[in-house]
Amino acid sequence: MLHSKSPLLLLTLFLIFLQSASSTSTLDNFIQCVSVNSELSVPLSNAFFTPNSSSYTPLLQSTAQNLRYLVPSAPKPEFIFTPLHDPHVQAAVICSKQLGIHLRVRSGGHDYEGLSYVSEIETPFIVVDLTNLRNIDVDIDKNTAWIQAGATIGEVYYRIYQKSRVHGFPAGLCTSLGVGGHITGGAYGSLMRKYGLGVDNVLDAKIVDVNGKILDRAAMGEDLFWAIRGGGGASFGIILWWKIKLVPVPETVTVFSVPKTLEQGATKVLYKWQQVVDKLDEDLFIRVIIQPAAAGKNTTERTIITVYQALFLGETNRLLQIMEQSFPELGLTQKECTEMSWIESVLYIASFPSGTKPEVLLQGKSTFKNYFKAKSDFVKEPVPESALEGLWKRLLEEESPLTIWTPYGGAVSKVSESETPFPHRNGTVFMIQWLSLWENEKESTVKHIDWIRKLYVYMAPYVSRFPREAYVNYRDLDLGIMNKKNQTSAVQASSWGNRYFKDNFNRLVRVKTKVDPDNFFRHEQSIPPLPPSAR
Repeated sequence: MLHSKSPLLLLTLFLIFLQSASSTSTLDNFIQCVSVNSELSVPLSNAFFTPNSSSYTPLLQSTAQNLRYLVPSAPKPEFIFTPLHDPHVQAAVICSKQLGIHLRVRSGGHDYEGLSYVSEIETPFIVVDLTNLRNIDVDIDKNTAWIQAGATIGEVYYRIYQKSRVHGFPAGLCTSLGVGGHITGGAYGSLMRKYGLGVDNVLDAKIVDVNGKILDRAAMGEDLFWAIRGGGGASFGIILWWKIKLVPVPETVTVFSVPKTLEQGATKVLYKWQQVVDKLDEDLFIRVIIQPAAAGKNTTERTIITVYQALFLGETNRLLQIMEQSFPELGLTQKECTEMSWIESVLYIASFPSGTKPEVLLQGKSTFKNYFKAKSDFVKEPVPESALEGLWKRLLEEESPLTIWTPYGGAVSKVSESETPFPHRNGTVFMIQWLSLWENEKESTVKHIDWIRKLYVYMAPYVSRFPREAYVNYRDLDLGIMNKKNQTSAVQASSWGNRYFKDNFNRLVRVKTKVDPDNFFRHEQSIPPLPPSAR
């Protein structure tokens, strides 16, 4: 009976009702505002998803890679808006400002700390998901393409392949990356030693600024155009389109994957790789994937396996000559080499099964979903063999660790540190990505994160210093986070800013102060504006 319920319970029920009513009111106001400001006669009812919608959770989870940020306790957006046209994105910015709603933007969802769909610092918040904005217009005659921010890099590769077998684009190895955020951080891949990064091959862009205006390169000016090409995502506006420069690739490329275990001399081979990898022929990209593996059949003992995975822009015969001259320690033979087209090499490096058709790239979905914590490092001098032995010991202590060592040198190192915000250029031998992965939500997250933090401390003497550099697309909140909307100064943010951008951080802060002085576009590690007193 109603009169038997406690006053506390009645109050709780009433507050829940008010919260629900408020949420509904916010959504209704937002939809009405977007409809007015976008001036499009497109029905918007199918573009909004609330927690009461059956499609809300599948959409929220659709592109998220790190399951740590999908657990029930993780903050969830009040609603998700999936714009159907560019003017909807403009309206979303205008309406978020008018209604005082904190906004997050998602293009691909690969961000390692979930910053595009989780807000640890402010609630309520909404997510503008660009999944419907994925048009790609390839112009082979001009060697260019306009690509919408919601497309995946795999879709971009496929659309180029449809028009030409001898054109490509130097960007990510993981084909489900959303190009909006991917390119804002740098975008490295297997063509980087030949043609540089994705940001090195951007010609123009269209961005929604803090006032809801769409600006191209000419309208935004060179400072903002500089900042979005490597300054990290979601600090300066919402990327709508990139105009990219296509690059030539040969009709035939060669790939190989050569494993070496500790018992096969992996330590000495890896030490040699470090000495030569940035000096190899620019047509050759060899990365190393390192993880524990079973030491043999019918045994519980584990060893370390290092897999040398390569793309060579040419045929096998020339590759073997280069390897014999520069890196004979790997012992590469013709039987380990496979010739194929460039688009087939994209599938190979992305670990699709042999024989997979290129059309799989149009699915645009990540095949990787796990609980994980990641960190990154840049290496200037070879890590000594004795330090590698200590690394193997630590990797064998963890259940499912993974580390990927990516070569530098070549074209990526010929660009000056200040040409784009991405500063990890000349002098960098290779980059390291550290990962600890686990599959069960109930496992001790603390245990795995503690392990990778200790590993990070162990590696400190052997990687870049002053600052210890990190890759902005591998966000690491251990490096520091923003507190509230306007409570983080540029000095405080330098704890992560200098690691990601080195001396470019100060220029990024100046650009931010000019284009978004009130810090509308923000997240835990966004670029902060200068306080009014310092402007």
